[in-house]
Amino acid sequence: MELKHGSPADMTGRSDREIRAYEFLDTLGVAFDRTDHPDQPATSMEICAKVDAVLDVHICKNLFLCNRQKTSFYLLIMPGDKPFKTKELSGQMGVSRLSFADETFMEQFLDLHPGSVSVLGLINDKEHRVQLVIDEDVLKEEMFGCHPCENTSSIRFPTKDLTDRILPALGVHPILVKLSGGG
Repeated sequence: MELKHGSPADMTGRSDREIRAYEFLDTLGVAFDRTDHPDQPATSMEICAKVDAVLDVHICKNLFLCNRQKTSFYLLIMPGDKPFKTKELSGQMGVSRLSFADETFMEQFLDLHPGSVSVLGLINDKEHRVQLVIDEDVLKEEMFGCHPCENTSSIRFPTKDLTDRILPALGVHPILVKLSGGG
């Protein structure tokens, strides 16, 4: 894995969802660094640690959740090293019985597959069916790390670009929470 700047010069072999993510960032003028790891999809903590080291950033934990009735959907972004406690988030949001949403909804609303969940998937949520929820500790970091809608590449960009450019361009107003990782 090596650090590269910006979009790949050659998009051969990249998925449409990944290409859309790069085009979106380029259109907004968001400068980003990238590392590609096609032989090591970010599917384990060990691989994520290698990616974090190359990018010098902590890739966030991205969880796709829903309420019991499967009528409200949420994308939670939180520090990767913080334990997720459903009860804690449910209490702060006033939503009972949050659980992980079926991957069919993830594919339908965000055009993402498990392991590749990213805030950039909201590019595909034209009807705003998914509410973004961000742990405020994520916003304290200078740089933000995520996948460009595929877990075979990872990127970083200033957190300020997330809050001041990317989310406004998407028309997304996140719910901010403070998770301790406790019950």
